[in-house]
Amino acid sequence: MSNAAEDLSQFDVSVEEKDKLVAEVIRYVLFKTHQNAGCPIKREELTQIVTKNYRNRFLPSLIINEAIQKLSSIFGYEMRELQRSRPSSTTLGRSSQHIVADPKSYVLISQLPADVYRKYVDDVNTAHTTGFTFVVVGIVHLAGGKVSEENLWHHLRRMGLVETDENHPVLGNIKQALEALVQQRYLQKDKVSGPEGNTTFYELAERALDGPVSEKIKEHISQIVNKDVTYVDAD
Repeated sequence: MSNAAEDLSQFDVSVEEKDKLVAEVIRYVLFKTHQNAGCPIKREELTQIVTKNYRNRFLPSLIINEAIQKLSSIFGYEMRELQRSRPSSTTLGRSSQHIVADPKSYVLISQLPADVYRKYVDDVNTAHTTGFTFVVVGIVHLAGGKVSEENLWHHLRRMGLVETDENHPVLGNIKQALEALVQQRYLQKDKVSGPEGNTTFYELAERALDGPVSEKIKEHISQIVNKDVTYVDAD
């Protein structure tokens, strides 16, 4: 205990104060994740929890890192950092584009085995949202990781999902359901200007490119393709 207190002396904060700040960050992360349907939480928001009463510029990193450790060891969540560099200009064909980094943000990823998660955590009431996410990410994946808005809606309309539908019996407002995938960082949405005017594109973002998610998409697509081949052979 004394060693911990000595280590913290450089931050001008006691062990009790440090523990309280860590708990506040953990509560905030859990609450915001639930409230905003898994949308990323900006590091700046977590930093402000610390800096509202403490001025040491290194203290937020200490608190956030310990919160990450406790979320894993106690709650079974990986607090994964998302950060992606993207062009600051969306004008097609410009060689002078500048690469800017998005602000750091985090999402919670369950560390439970898939079968345990399905049995004890997964909410059947949100299965439709998961299915919609899977379908949209799958379409973009098959398009090579990037697809125009017009082409994406073309495929969704073939499944009965129309962009003008604001009262879908399961998904509600279809446009808002798609926009939620952008907010949750499964997709990135960019407007590109070209000779024929502006075109909006959807591209796979960090969470869709995540190893386990990407592998599940590929596996499922492979199963569908194999079933189609088997069906054709049977004919």
